[in-house]
Amino acid sequence: MHVKKLLCVLTALCVALSLAACAGAPAPAASASSESAGPVRQTASAVLDRDGRAVFAEIDLSGGWSVEFASGAFYLYDREIDENTEAAAIGVTLDEEVFEGYRASSEGAADLREIENGFAYTEETGSRMYLTTVGEDAYFLLDVSPDTDGDAAFARVYLERAEEFDYYEPGPDYLVLVNKLNPLPEGWEDEIEIVSSANSLGDTVLAEAEAYNAYLALKESLAQEGVYVDLDSAYRSVAEQQEIMDRFIKEYGAEYARKTVAQPGYSEHHTGLALDLYLNVDGTDVYLNEDMVLYPEIWEKIHQKLPEYGFILRYPEGKEHVTGYGYEPWHIRYVGDPDVARWITDSGLTLEGLLGAAEETEVDIDYGSSSIFTPEELEDAAVQIKCDFASWEGCALHSLRYAGDEACTEENLSWLNSFRLDARYVQIAEFLGSFHSPADGLSAWDPDTEYEDHQWWLGRDESGSWEIVSVGY
Repeated sequence: MHVKKLLCVLTALCVALSLAACAGAPAPAASASSESAGPVRQTASAVLDRDGRAVFAEIDLSGGWSVEFASGAFYLYDREIDENTEAAAIGVTLDEEVFEGYRASSEGAADLREIENGFAYTEETGSRMYLTTVGEDAYFLLDVSPDTDGDAAFARVYLERAEEFDYYEPGPDYLVLVNKLNPLPEGWEDEIEIVSSANSLGDTVLAEAEAYNAYLALKESLAQEGVYVDLDSAYRSVAEQQEIMDRFIKEYGAEYARKTVAQPGYSEHHTGLALDLYLNVDGTDVYLNEDMVLYPEIWEKIHQKLPEYGFILRYPEGKEHVTGYGYEPWHIRYVGDPDVARWITDSGLTLEGLLGAAEETEVDIDYGSSSIFTPEELEDAAVQIKCDFASWEGCALHSLRYAGDEACTEENLSWLNSFRLDARYVQIAEFLGSFHSPADGLSAWDPDTEYEDHQWWLGRDESGSWEIVSVGY
């Protein structure tokens, strides 16, 4: 069971666009346009709800600004909205755990400062973050784009705690986080309804009922545009996940399997909300990973459609150090509310970043120059490191750089092969990186410390698959 609330909407103080946000429907855009009939609307308001912690938000739209409200969030624009307009800021209600996660992430920011009922700072991406408490138990984030005056945008937002009372709605938490550090919650199977279907390959596929219905709508919409997909897998038991892990180890090697397949009990597929798609191209089913990646244009069309049906791309490229997995264009995740899916997609966050479970840093990678490896080969090695780093709980990766061909000596190759009796490495590579340890002091690292030139040694055999062999100084 999870709690939702019925909301008693507060009356706006100025001329406002009142929205029945508690009904769950996205609101139309509002703007301060002088072309509309009647008096000019200089403000817009709505009640934003996150599991009952309801916040009344009133937005100043003077100067031609516009706003779109969604369930628990809003998009703020510095001009009239059209299909190409990007939001100047995104406001969203948070729970306490996520709020405190942002507080921890802000430590060390050069411009961290206190504001009324909260704090503000700038992320490495340049986004300006304004976090406030609203009443005793509600929390709010305004994420302002680097190109927008953060203080001016924040000044446009008035927040007040809304009144509420409870009702209960059964069902799963569609934002549940299952990854390398977070196992499937106990009792999850009691929360979900599983449905069965057959795909074009003749396989039986199980999925959570609401996620499957959303997938069918997505599939139909894509077919209307000449893009054809089918469902390869969704819900898996722990035993099935173990079989997949064993098969990938046998076919692709242990390191590739560790990078691409979740440990049994820690797979999103146990939730029934993670769906793996495959393609049908010119009447032929394309379902092998190495074949599916050859159609980036098709995947781009699919990804653009995902938020409309409540899905996100779960393992985006460049986020391996956060998600723990390499880019998988076929792996989509149902999060329920299309507005939430759109916010996650537009913000560039992963599910981990949205929930405050990991810090989403931009990793500066320097491949230098090499006469031994191609840039693609070095990129594969860096992805391997980033996937492993996602398991370093509370740490934030900042940079990686190839140490140079001079480290690739026969002596070092022999040293790396000595680590394992069955090792048959034919090539090695050294990377150096910097990362920040968590402030809580609960890990093996010194608390709140920046580590520089940390070493990762990798080896690869005749198959070309990289494997991390040694880590440290």
